[in-house]
Amino acid sequence: MKFVIAPDKFKGSLTGFEFCDAVEEGLLMVFNDAEILKKPLADGGDGTMEVAKHYIKGETVTITVNDPLFRPINASYLYSDETKIAYIEMAEASGLKLLNVDEFDCMETTTSGTGELIYDALEKGATEIILGIGGSATNDGGMGMANALGFRFLDEKGLELSPIGKHLSKVKTIDDSNKHHRLDGVKVKVACDVTNPFYGLQGAAYIYGAQKGASENEIIFLNQGLCNFAEIIKNRYEIDLQKVNGSGAAGGVGGGALVFLNGELISGNNLVKELADFDNAIEGADWIITGEGQLDEQTLSGKTIDGVVKSAKSKNIPVAALCGSVSISVAQQQKFGLNYVASIVRGISTLNQAMEQSRDNLVNAAFNFASLLK
Repeated sequence: MKFVIAPDKFKGSLTGFEFCDAVEEGLLMVFNDAEILKKPLADGGDGTMEVAKHYIKGETVTITVNDPLFRPINASYLYSDETKIAYIEMAEASGLKLLNVDEFDCMETTTSGTGELIYDALEKGATEIILGIGGSATNDGGMGMANALGFRFLDEKGLELSPIGKHLSKVKTIDDSNKHHRLDGVKVKVACDVTNPFYGLQGAAYIYGAQKGASENEIIFLNQGLCNFAEIIKNRYEIDLQKVNGSGAAGGVGGGALVFLNGELISGNNLVKELADFDNAIEGADWIITGEGQLDEQTLSGKTIDGVVKSAKSKNIPVAALCGSVSISVAQQQKFGLNYVASIVRGISTLNQAMEQSRDNLVNAAFNFASLLK
């Protein structure tokens, strides 16, 4: 029997790697000669950097960059000198997690630090950059990121603007004559799992501005700024960002990356599967075993299990899901395309107890699943 173990993490409990080890232990109790391939996955959210590091064989690079409020901080990214691939998480330099709640203010914040991480990767010789854009503290349309890479944004008097959200409305000219010389030769993939347009009621400012500290009036102002910025970009580069799904992600960095980095917006799920060479790895498998902390109706909205099922379907491989909790019906399970589903929790326990016992419970669940196949 060939089993491919391809989970997401159990948040706060087990990493994807620990999940793989626990399931392997349970399977080998029944199939001691099984071929087992461990392929931990992620969807571009928390924990993706650890998984990406495993596949690109990268090392952690730490440099000093600007945080969202232009203060110096140490931020890290992954770089493989062997593959020339860099994996950068925007949140490391430009994330809400870097600010106190009373500092949330996307009128004043910048993505400059993210651009500085990209600049460093380019200087090291990266030929491919994978950019995760979740958790941003910004609404600057990617202006700060681009500025750090040599782009200048000028007002109607030709004066350079500081690359922050409130200045989007003042941009009249984009000067890219001094952009980094390697930008046109690098492949950039952007992990983007939302479909928000650049501006409008479903755009960056209206949907995400409040959680980044913007008042109702500031959201209106930021939205007007994004409209202006999009118009300037359309005239300068002949790209209509409003027609690009996901351009409003991360305060407009989805669109900014497309324009200034020649980036391609791809689901985080698919990006990680690509790094793992997942579709080739599962060839000939008898079962794929996946899992996450909670299996619910949202699971097939771009999450890891969704990606696993899609790949499995293309090769007619059955999928088993071993999850912390399960809240879907049989009909939903069948619609999802899952052949076996189980909650690993045993007995009556609190959430904390269940999390503490998750490894032992997972070994037990894998053993019981394998026993059914024997």
